[in-house]
Amino acid sequence: MEIMKWDPFRDMVSIRDEIDRLFDGFFGRMPAKRSVMKGIWAPLVDIEETKDDILIRAELPGMKKEDIKISVSEGRLQIAGERSKEKEEKEGTYHRIERTYGRFQRVVPLPVEVEAGKTKATYKDGMLEVRLPKAEKAKPKEIGIEVK
Repeated sequence: MEIMKWDPFRDMVSIRDEIDRLFDGFFGRMPAKRSVMKGIWAPLVDIEETKDDILIRAELPGMKKEDIKISVSEGRLQIAGERSKEKEEKEGTYHRIERTYGRFQRVVPLPVEVEAGKTKATYKDGMLEVRLPKAEKAKPKEIGIEVK
């Protein structure tokens, strides 16, 4: 049996993600909820599991790839960076400003163990795609049935 270090913050992140999922299911998608509740923003993510990989897609419109940092450790993917505010035009009057700027960080708990050293990331048209190969022991094994 493998001994794993307990991380209480990992449980809190998982609970927060589950609460967000429940609220989103009941009230519909609320993309600005993080910025309203915390005064910060975090990208929305999709997490897909295939036979061989975990695929995470994050919406990061208006950013440069140089401003995005990703890391994998202790069963979590961290996406961090900063979206710079556009140059303000002093000619007009704003009636509403809903886009968020500044630093962000999003920690995504990974559903299975991955091979962090083989992680691949691409960024195109405002979409970050991170592909994390599953560790061999996390991949499903087919077991033959013996006929007697």
